[in-house]
Amino acid sequence: MKSVGVFDILGPIMIGPSSSHTAGAARLGKVARSVAGEEISEVTFLLHGSFGKTYKGHGTDRALVAGILGMEPSDKRLRTSMDIAKEVGLKYIFKEADLGDEHPNTVKFIMKTKSGSHCEVMGSSIGGGSIKITEVNGNRVQFTGEYPTLIISQKDVPGVVSNVTAFLYEKEINIAFMSVFRKQKGQIATMIFELDNPIEKEIIENIKTLENVSKVIMINPVQEEV
Repeated sequence: MKSVGVFDILGPIMIGPSSSHTAGAARLGKVARSVAGEEISEVTFLLHGSFGKTYKGHGTDRALVAGILGMEPSDKRLRTSMDIAKEVGLKYIFKEADLGDEHPNTVKFIMKTKSGSHCEVMGSSIGGGSIKITEVNGNRVQFTGEYPTLIISQKDVPGVVSNVTAFLYEKEINIAFMSVFRKQKGQIATMIFELDNPIEKEIIENIKTLENVSKVIMINPVQEEV
């Protein structure tokens, strides 16, 4: 039986009328920004289902932009995030889109960073401010952002997963949840590690040096202000 916390009952601390359309949207934006790993210069928001139908009335547009700017759901600047985006030169566009068999509150972020790289992230706001990330750069994934999360891109060959888990064990880092995804055998695979605690930057840099690891992203959970 799932334990119920105070935020499951009261909802998240947030700016806006709807936890699903505002707090969840801001969280999605912030995670997408973390996955991109750099400052974002341009972003297209593909809005699916009810997100596409009601994003203006529920403030979903402002919340998504706020998340891309790195704001928490409780940040009072969320109300003026679109003005702030113009001030810092962030270009954005919203488009209603059919993203297939996805949760009604789903958004796909198509991002260009200031260095010129591109990144795509898709996720859903599933209620009460909670989110679920389902796709990163075309690869199907699944994580919630509630835990410190490592996303590791690797060559799909034997031994890579065991090398990473052995390294985490050596550093006494406990894994809460783990999953591995790939599109095609022998190509690129993605490991997702949801951890009990954040890890130091030095450890992340060490993971990057492991054989057949190509990219490492660390995402820390959104913190509630109390």
